[in-house]
Amino acid sequence: MEHYLDNSATTRVCPEAARAALDAMLETYGNPSSTYTKGREAKKLLDRGRRSVAGALGCEAGELVFTSCGSESDNWALLSGAEAMSRRGRHVITSLVEHDAVRKSAEELERRGYEVTYLKPDRTGAITPETVREALRPDTILVSLMLVNNETGAVTDISAVSRALKEAGSGALLHTDAVQGFLKLDFTPKTLGADLISVSGHKIHAPKGIGALYIRRGLRLRPYILGGAQEEGRRAGTEAMPQIAAFGEAARIAKAGLRENAAHMAALKAAAKERLSQAVPGIRILDTAAPHILSVSLPGYRSEVLMNFLEAREIYVSRSSACKKGARSHVLEAIGMEPRLIDGALRIGFSRFSTMEDVEALAAALHDAQGSLAHR
Repeated sequence: MEHYLDNSATTRVCPEAARAALDAMLETYGNPSSTYTKGREAKKLLDRGRRSVAGALGCEAGELVFTSCGSESDNWALLSGAEAMSRRGRHVITSLVEHDAVRKSAEELERRGYEVTYLKPDRTGAITPETVREALRPDTILVSLMLVNNETGAVTDISAVSRALKEAGSGALLHTDAVQGFLKLDFTPKTLGADLISVSGHKIHAPKGIGALYIRRGLRLRPYILGGAQEEGRRAGTEAMPQIAAFGEAARIAKAGLRENAAHMAALKAAAKERLSQAVPGIRILDTAAPHILSVSLPGYRSEVLMNFLEAREIYVSRSSACKKGARSHVLEAIGMEPRLIDGALRIGFSRFSTMEDVEALAAALHDAQGSLAHR
């Protein structure tokens, strides 16, 4: 029996979203920019998908632009956001624990002549408002901080960061990569106080290949992809209608069950912490606030060896972000974790489809791993 516990890497598509995608491919397959009947049908589907995702996020439909993924949304927010503000200054603030989509965008900004301050996180991977306040300068034009850390589950108080910017009289834009927080935590752009918010479909049981960027009304960003007039001229390219339809349906369902699903995942996370502590002597558990991400370590063992052992039992976890493809976690290094703990780290990701049977299988398998694998 399969036990999929890597939902922070991706989630399986829910049946409702899959059906919506299939219908868009087989029935409502017109180009939404076409003016004849099939095009108008597709445009209605596009508008419905946008309203659904915008409603789940808590913004106006016109403030939401569809992208190909969270990484594109992050790239666009940083590169075009900094450009839009460049007359006011060239200082950007981010952190040492961001997803590579933000980190590499920040590095690109440095190559373009911007100065970037990388804030150090607390021991869980969160960034405190105080560190942001201390780093602010008169020429700070953009702050980009992740809402939920994708490796540790640490939650940064973006609302408090927004208040810190206002109290300091800063005109900097505030961007948050909310890919891991969207429909796991209850928030809206207004409660966060953010100008730009990145979200993604495949973390909420929609297909891969679809994301969105919230752009506060009145904020004009230069298009990241040039060409046609799609997305009101903000992003060129024929819209990915099957993915958009699925994203809208997945967002609608997840929004309706947000509190119940978050409580379910939080309960499984708490149970996993208890069961792993009982079954796996010496395991280290990083306690963080997100309901769905649990970071643990078996010091003295190698993550990849543990993952192979678990995979043989059809239990799937990861060692860090899937985008790292085996590289050592920069997040765990930034929070000051010892090398031997980093080398034995595993990330467990829950979804609304996860069960207590998954938790029990994981605890039993890691218990057996301690007894059969060589301890370094």
